[in-house]
Amino acid sequence: MASTQKSKTKNKADPVSTPGKSEKKTGSKAKKTASKKSVSKKKAVSVKKKTTSVKKKAVNTKKASKKSASAQAPRYKVLFISSELHPFAKTGGLGDVSASLPKALKAMYQDIRILIPAYPTAIQKAESLKYVDCIELPESGFPGDLGLPEGTRSVSIIETRLPSSHVKVWMIESELYNRSGGPYQDENAQEWLDNDKRFALLNYVATEIAMGRSSLKWQPDLVHANDWQTGLTSALLEQEFIHHHRQRPATVFTIHNMAHMGVFSREQFNALQLPASLWNHHELEFHDNFSFIKGGLVFSDRVNTVSPTYAREIQTEEFGYGLYGLLTYRNERLSGILNGIDMKEWDPAKDPLIKKNYSIKTLANKQDNKAALQKHFNLPRKKNVLLLGMVARLVYQKGVDLLLEYMQEILELPVQIVILGSGDLELESRLHQWSYKYPEQLQVKVGYDEALSHLIEAGSEAFLMPSRFEPCGLNQLYSLRYGTIPIVRKTGGLADTVVHASKENLNQGTATGVVFHEEEGSSLFNAVNLTHLLFQDKKLWKKLMVTGMKQEFSWKESAKQYLELYAQALGDRDQYKNGVYPTVPE
Repeated sequence: MASTQKSKTKNKADPVSTPGKSEKKTGSKAKKTASKKSVSKKKAVSVKKKTTSVKKKAVNTKKASKKSASAQAPRYKVLFISSELHPFAKTGGLGDVSASLPKALKAMYQDIRILIPAYPTAIQKAESLKYVDCIELPESGFPGDLGLPEGTRSVSIIETRLPSSHVKVWMIESELYNRSGGPYQDENAQEWLDNDKRFALLNYVATEIAMGRSSLKWQPDLVHANDWQTGLTSALLEQEFIHHHRQRPATVFTIHNMAHMGVFSREQFNALQLPASLWNHHELEFHDNFSFIKGGLVFSDRVNTVSPTYAREIQTEEFGYGLYGLLTYRNERLSGILNGIDMKEWDPAKDPLIKKNYSIKTLANKQDNKAALQKHFNLPRKKNVLLLGMVARLVYQKGVDLLLEYMQEILELPVQIVILGSGDLELESRLHQWSYKYPEQLQVKVGYDEALSHLIEAGSEAFLMPSRFEPCGLNQLYSLRYGTIPIVRKTGGLADTVVHASKENLNQGTATGVVFHEEEGSSLFNAVNLTHLLFQDKKLWKKLMVTGMKQEFSWKESAKQYLELYAQALGDRDQYKNGVYPTVPE
């Protein structure tokens, strides 16, 4: 060992000296060591490759396992009927849900098709349209004389796909839908006088497809109808079973808003040539009129609402709109499934409709969206002023009058408010009057603008939802996702999704928003004032934002619950209903 050390020293001191015996041994050992290191390195690389390979196999196995689990879940053919579908036609949350839920179910290997009217906006926004069927209209019986041009005895079915998905969409082409305005109202916000005929046609076509009386070569196992516009489908399918002993698909009816019931006169009932046997208070009759929504509530195998709390609320006199007795009677088949949101479309980190993308790690970028929002509404750019946003139908249900009641007191706080929406003309006018009085604090845009709604969510610091009732609500979910603190009343889906910023909840790190209880303007003012106080503590405010942004409201879990509901409906389908229903309270 000593001679080796000497030779190393000598070699370093005299690089031109001739190696001695000991130096040769050292060289030999060095070669062996290098060789061992090389082998060891190769083994390490080999092991690393194997480890990587094993990890890849594990990941692939995990993915395959998940795919296998989804593939092994029950697979249903579902006809999803709706009067709205984003981006083709939308007035509220129904349009969003009608797009998001089918996408989630399709991802779970369900064969789902959506049926909607072919509104002009739907035709304009759709791609790759093709005619796939022609549904004959009967000479007598439902849906009666629809007032179509003379000689029109059929309607066409046009097929397209839901954007960014593989979900097929079928649109019913008819003169009843080919008009300017919205799905339910004309350009002057007046209800179409023939809405009974327009949506009777939707229910008729749905029934024909459901019973296999079309050329589409596809028949559903289950029909999923939504809101009053599709309520007659379940009633018509039950008639197929009762009077003709034909096997029908199972039926699920989802209530998105119990306040809209589709009530029409006895004369309109007769004109639609609905079966006379349905005119009784156990079935479609409602206070000497008839109601589309009763068809869904009475005859569907399963009924659900869009949040657990709302499912309980509609069984009370306050929220049941005269049908709480029926809903209470059917409560064993009534449930609530919370809506989800499209996490890809509503993602502040990738949203193309906002000024600057941001995430929990880049929250400072949210300020750029605030500045852009202030600029859009011609508001002074002030960083330290609390900016409140609101996107809603401007109607009493949404608590707009509560906001107006205490507008003076709210605007005396250092806040700015931007509002997007349309609805009651009186409420719109009163909002404009306040805007004229305080142009640097309040701005209102009447109408709907999808891109602007995204910017409001991204640019606002807090979001107003003082609803009198809210079956689920989606904007509070968008707000949480965008780090925008929701200010909500404790009702329906708002109660199920927002955790109040109480001292206890703040300490526990569970608070996500500000919740008030009473249906009063003063309670809303107190909630806004509390929000303003919380906003002053930047550390606490950031904690609220981050907690909200971490919440999970994707459709994945909700879609699983709908599959369970479908299974229950299929199990109930063959249980004959004896028509024993409670008398609807007068």
